[in-house]
Amino acid sequence: MKDLALSADVRGVCDPAFARVAKAFADNFAQREEVGAAVCVYADGRKVVDLWGGLADPQTGRPWERDTLVCMMSVGKGMAALCVHRLIERGALELSAPVARYWPGFGQAGKDQITVAQVLGGKSGVLFADSAPPNSVMDWESMVAAIERQPPEWPAGSRGAYQSMTMGFMLGELVRRVDGRLLNTFFQEEIAGPLGVDYGWGLNDEQDARVAPIIGNAAHHTVQAFADPSTNLGRAWHMRPVGPQFYNTDAFKRGVLPSSNGHGTARSVARVYAALAQGGALDGVTLLSPGEIERARTLQWDEVCAMTDRPYRYGLGFFLNTPDLVPMGDNPRAFGHPGAGGALGFADPERGLAFAYSPNFMCAGSGSGERCTALVAALYS
Repeated sequence: MKDLALSADVRGVCDPAFARVAKAFADNFAQREEVGAAVCVYADGRKVVDLWGGLADPQTGRPWERDTLVCMMSVGKGMAALCVHRLIERGALELSAPVARYWPGFGQAGKDQITVAQVLGGKSGVLFADSAPPNSVMDWESMVAAIERQPPEWPAGSRGAYQSMTMGFMLGELVRRVDGRLLNTFFQEEIAGPLGVDYGWGLNDEQDARVAPIIGNAAHHTVQAFADPSTNLGRAWHMRPVGPQFYNTDAFKRGVLPSSNGHGTARSVARVYAALAQGGALDGVTLLSPGEIERARTLQWDEVCAMTDRPYRYGLGFFLNTPDLVPMGDNPRAFGHPGAGGALGFADPERGLAFAYSPNFMCAGSGSGERCTALVAALYS
């Protein structure tokens, strides 16, 4: 690895064999309106790209530092799914069992036969929490109660849909019911701490001081949908305070919202996926067995998502490579999770690669955006 000096905007290190990734990262600042971001790549368990640059906060001129944190949005759903897979592997959860076995209240409103596999695989039909009060999205108990009261939109197992809002609560509540720990505590004690990664939900004072504020983009389709209650995404997130500045409030940063508010570094997310790309272990820390990883990336549906009307490929808690929207190179079995605005983390076990990208300026459009796409394309070129 060598220090990079491609431009005044980019700092960090890069193996010369991956120089095209560094070039694409620098080009993002010069040509694609990048404001602040980081990118990290592991190859065969070794960190080969670790770059950051730009401004963490354009209003103050604060630069993006090596340890700058940023909200990576739905990237956290993949981390929550990882926690659930750990519990499946140790026998605390059964994929074929009804969720109501572990969480009795979930069995209301026709959900008594919905299985753990259907929740994890995006086939539960539980997309909304219509009875949740306004501005209650950061109130865990209110949200769980509203999900308990919610009927499924269609018979479980019949359609695939991205559970944009409900997924984090459903996975987090399953963890709490069978393990006793809150999801953020479970993740810290079982994954982040042992593996040495700087990622999680619910910031403390020291972490908050390192956060790069999110910069909204009116051309981002998901942000547009959130603001329109006639859309599925608008209905799903109706209890969310209106406006992009919500992402920068203390309530959002300090609370636990696994569907949306995981904060971390690209380096940390890439390290988690590096373990999953290496059979589940890295530097003596085991996250999952190879068999559980294979189960996690087994295709559950490949169709137009009934939530977003976008074509996705989905496994058990993870997206599978969907090049036009969630680019993960040339391997259809690469798996990971995107975040609204362009963040992405994924593992490609066949290539031994892991990748993560974390920007503060949200991309335009409905996929991972041109900046993330350029980085992935450079990695696989």
